[in-house]
Formats: sequence, structure tokens, C-alpha cells
Amino acid sequence: MANHKSALKRAKQNTGRRIRNKAVKTRVKSVVKDVQQALADGKVEAAAGQLDHAKSVIDKASKKGVIHAKTASRKISRLSRQINTA
Repeated sequence: MANHKSALKRAKQNTGRRIRNKAVKTRVKSVVKDVQQALADGKVEAAAGQLDHAKSVIDKASKKGVIHAKTASRKISRLSRQINTA
């Protein structure tokens, strides 16, 4: 465990950030799963509507620095490609 005052503060900040980042990552996984589930059920139009919401959530995660910009771009690209081929 940290002993210095600054190290204690840093550990506390890291804990808060980890919890926040985990919530954002979980949200990204959920919206991606929702789009893929709609595609699996054959609801292409519903999936296209959910894709707009998924893009927003993924872009926000990227903007916050939770996921890398290229990771966000790759996720959006793959989802879009799945919908376009369906």
C-alpha cells in the first residue's frame, strides 16, 4: 500500500477512475450486444436504429479516453458492415 500522502491520493484517484471506466466499458459492450442480438433475430431496421445509439455511446467512450480512438472506429465499422450485409 502507498505510504506517501501523494501516493495515497494517486491510489484513491485510480480507484475512482477504474470504477468509472468499467461502467463505460460495460455500457459499450451492452450496446454492441444489443445491435448484434437484433441482427441475429432478423430485425435489420431495429438494428440500424440501435446502431445510431451504439455509435454515440462508443464515440463518447473514445472521447473520454476509456477506449482508444481506433478501437472505437473499428467497433463502429464492424457493426456497420454487419448491418449493411444483412
